[in-house]
Amino acid sequence: MIIDKAIYHDGRRQEIEGDISDAFDEARREQGDCFVWIGLHEPTAEEFGLIEEELTLHPLAVEDALTAHQRPKLEHYDDTLFAVVKTLAYHEETSDVEVGEATLFIGEDFVVSVRHGAANPLDRVRRRLEADPTLLAMGPAAVLYGVCDEIVDHYGTVVHEIESDIIELERAVFRPRGSDVTEDIYHLKREVLEFRSAESPLIPVLEEIAKGRIQRFEETREYFRDVLDHLLRVDDQVDDHNELLTSALTAHLALLGKQQNEDVRKISSWAAVIAIPTMIAGFYGMNFDHMPELHWLFGYPLIMGVMVGASGLAYHRLRKNGWL
Repeated sequence: MIIDKAIYHDGRRQEIEGDISDAFDEARREQGDCFVWIGLHEPTAEEFGLIEEELTLHPLAVEDALTAHQRPKLEHYDDTLFAVVKTLAYHEETSDVEVGEATLFIGEDFVVSVRHGAANPLDRVRRRLEADPTLLAMGPAAVLYGVCDEIVDHYGTVVHEIESDIIELERAVFRPRGSDVTEDIYHLKREVLEFRSAESPLIPVLEEIAKGRIQRFEETREYFRDVLDHLLRVDDQVDDHNELLTSALTAHLALLGKQQNEDVRKISSWAAVIAIPTMIAGFYGMNFDHMPELHWLFGYPLIMGVMVGASGLAYHRLRKNGWL
């Protein structure tokens, strides 16, 4: 589905009159910095067919754009650049990272952006760029910069939200008699790894642009260098979060083992206390007919006193040694 379409002449928006084919023809006739930007959201093959035919896009790039599930990358197809960037959204209620995808076809006089998923709608990027005609006048490269900058900035927001959840997990780990959060730690660690798989492959892409190894980005190199700097900071934070979760899991399992050892000691201690009267009572059960206490008035009270005294002494020693 086409979300928005416009012609940009010297950074100024002009509405498209007629169909998409007329828009491309007009952009080619215009003098100066003029290009067409068409934005689509999860288009079908039929919806994308007209654009593919008009621009003669490479079928492999078209297939990647329609099916999504690609790694972040920047590839050359004749005179067209094909870029893939992962979008992210974090759901605090479930600690889930939702991964979407934005793909861009970048030519001399056109940009076609295709978005999959609900995360990071690109309308904010369009409004921001339209508010800065000087930047938008740099052409299609400025659109790729705007998309990357918006997405990487949102990476930073997601990183801080994940950090808040990690702090809560750490508090739960060291809370006395806290609940078992092993599953929660594993879940969040898996989401952090998914985050890394989305942002880390974008680093070499931005490095190629920032180092001037790709044509058409000469005017925007400094902008991409700034985005790369932000992405590297995010990447470091993701590494730190992964290590924190690993440490939290190790500490949690160690505390669980310690708690289990304490429970075993307490059970063993109580078993030892109870074993004393059990042993005496069992001895009487085997020899009841021959017990001399049967003929002595204070026999049974004395035996009961011995049982209580011995059990109390055992309880006192175990308590003193920290077993109870």
